[in-house]
This record gives sequence, C-alpha cells and structure tokens, in this order.
Amino acid sequence: MKGKFFAGLIVAVALCAGLAMYWLQVYAYYVPANFEKGAEISLTPLNGGPPSPVLVSEIEGIDAQSSPLRFRACFKTAQSLSVLSETYQLYKTPTPLVTPSWFTCFDPAVIDKGLTQGRALAFLGQANITPGFDRVVVIFDDGHGFAWHQLNAELKE
Repeated sequence: MKGKFFAGLIVAVALCAGLAMYWLQVYAYYVPANFEKGAEISLTPLNGGPPSPVLVSEIEGIDAQSSPLRFRACFKTAQSLSVLSETYQLYKTPTPLVTPSWFTCFDPAVIDKGLTQGRALAFLGQANITPGFDRVVVIFDDGHGFAWHQLNAELKE
C-alpha cells in the first residue's frame, strides 16, 4: 500500500511541476510593452545617427524582464516602404521568433513569408538595444509592422 501511495505522490508532484513549467514559459513574466516617449518604435537612419521614432498606430506589445528575447510588438504605420528604405538601415538577417500563442497579432511564419516574397522589409530598429541584442522592425507594404529582439553577431560568436 505504501508503494502505491509514494508512486502516486511522485506522479502528482511531476504533473504539478510540469504544469508549473508550462505556465512559467508561456504566461509568467510577460507584461505589456511600454511605448511611451523614448520607448517607441524607432529606426536607425542610414547615416548611422541615433534611432528616430516612426509614426505608428494601433501598437501593442509584450516584454519581460527575464529575457530581452521576449519582446514582441505589432503596429501599423502610414509611411511607405520606399520612403523608409531610402531613410533607414535595412537589417540583413531577420529571423522572426516564435511567440506565445495568446499573443495573436504576431505570427512569425507570416512575417517570414512576407520577407521571402518581398512584401516586407526588415530594418534595424536599434543595435545593441540590450548588449548582444538588436531590435528588428519589419514593415509590410500594407503598413503592418512587427518588432522583436534578435541576437546579434556579438553573442553569436
């Protein structure tokens, strides 16, 4: 009888630990991203000056203190891709990262497909926004935009 009790207890503890790990990875630590003045969506100019804010609307985002890779944002802009590409630095190797399923505006497969098909361009939002991480901003030809943080060459080596 004691063996069944301890086996059941081990299974129950393992199940609780698994559920806690899932919750911690998918829901915990995320907070709404701050887009106040100085924390808005910005792009780095071609001349290499400091990033300048882009006019956006309908912005929503998530972030977390636990990792810079947890930042994601979705927005719309009225600025055309031709004006943006003549003004701001393009990002050479954008890799959209997965996001929690509950943050539905950000779909990395759609973003990657848009980049591959040429319907979207990737820009450098800010290099080393956190040491070793760049903010990548992708804007589609219809004005939809997305942003995330990505490892840069400093940490990939």
